[in-house]
Amino acid sequence: MSVHPGKEPGPGPWLRRYVPAAGQPAATLVCLPHAGGAPTFFRPWAERLADSLDVVSVCYPGRQDRFDEPCITRMDTLAEEVAAALLPLTSRPLALFGHSMGAALGYEVARLLRHRHGRNVVHLFASGMVPPHLVPPGRRHVEGDEALVADILEQGGTDAALLADEEFRAFLLPAIRGDYRLMETYAFTGADRALDAPVTVYYGRQDKDVSAEAAAAWARHTTGPTEVIGFPGGHFYLQDVLETLVADVGRRVLASVPGAGHEVRPVAFSPR
Repeated sequence: MSVHPGKEPGPGPWLRRYVPAAGQPAATLVCLPHAGGAPTFFRPWAERLADSLDVVSVCYPGRQDRFDEPCITRMDTLAEEVAAALLPLTSRPLALFGHSMGAALGYEVARLLRHRHGRNVVHLFASGMVPPHLVPPGRRHVEGDEALVADILEQGGTDAALLADEEFRAFLLPAIRGDYRLMETYAFTGADRALDAPVTVYYGRQDKDVSAEAAAAWARHTTGPTEVIGFPGGHFYLQDVLETLVADVGRRVLASVPGAGHEVRPVAFSPR
């Protein structure tokens, strides 16, 4: 399984490396997009961290150059595919960052890597998502397009003008609906303390779906330390605190790797 540049076809469909890492990076940071999201969402992360880390983004079926592939609508299937794609990268310390759906997927991938493949991640970052045992079921994936679009707009993840365009909407909605089905039918089956890695949880303080108490409950899933950090903003808070968030993630990844040091270039961490 190879990792290919963002716009070039290659034998490995799952992974994108938009900016080659400089020198010999101490670790690999794998970024897992939100429902309906694409790996390009994390291109700015790669641009900011390439001097310190190898940043790789995951591309789910049903979007970008995988548009003709059917979406995967089961969490266990998607996690197995992603874990298999990441195995060749585990010769270097591996950290996972997931936002929203990507956070739940990150947990399941980390659990599979540890318990099925004997490979531990060095850090799990869960953003904008309640812990696996608190994920609620839902029915938005069987509702009409307007209801689905209304929910997306309420969360603030997609520009309203783009969704108003019928051609763009027709292109985007199948992947979003498939991802909603995946999350709304996801049933947590893992064990408590399934991980031993540090877990850092980020959330927007105005996100109606993730409270500080729910974020703290991620501690149930690891024997390692858990830290919760709230930012101003809603579900997509991370778009407004990009520099601060990326620098903090990079610093924490390096801190999880013995001998790597804590320096992240070129962005300096500055709390807001």
